[in-house]
Amino acid sequence: MPRTAPGAAALGFRAATDDDVAAIVALVESAYRGDASREGWTTEADLLDGQRTDPASVCALLATPGSEILLAESDGELVGCCHLARRAWHCDFGMFAVRPAAQGRGVGAALLAQAEARAAALGATVMKMQVIVQRTELRAWYERRGYAPTGESAPFPYNDERYGIPKRDDLSFVVLGKALV
Repeated sequence: MPRTAPGAAALGFRAATDDDVAAIVALVESAYRGDASREGWTTEADLLDGQRTDPASVCALLATPGSEILLAESDGELVGCCHLARRAWHCDFGMFAVRPAAQGRGVGAALLAQAEARAAALGATVMKMQVIVQRTELRAWYERRGYAPTGESAPFPYNDERYGIPKRDDLSFVVLGKALV
């Protein structure tokens, strides 16, 4: 069902299928890597080179039980996506991307709200995510939406180029969480 976010065009949300894989990869890459990502504020181009995802990884997420990719569309165009993975009592949230030209228009906030509603409908009581420690502006954005550090952290996968090629040696993740009930 379409929803309108403040400052955003009417958005529709749906679960991704195998037919969406190429569009998801293109969207995620455009939001995080290379010069195109610098059009928006979510770029990781100063921290990482290489890929953010690939078709095989997206296909694997779609094939995993308890895992889904939620898409946001405006006028039939893919403008955002995120991944939800259902765990025992929480959902992991990741692969959150908004087309750089659509950033700052409420698309991300609307997609995050939709993902939280979907996670709650799946029975999760908490949404958790990992944010690169150096991404202070992104962490602040999540904190304004009710997320807080859980006290957990995670190392960056330095030896796995599927997640990018680090430009610095001090990357790690902070885990943020938010109660959904």
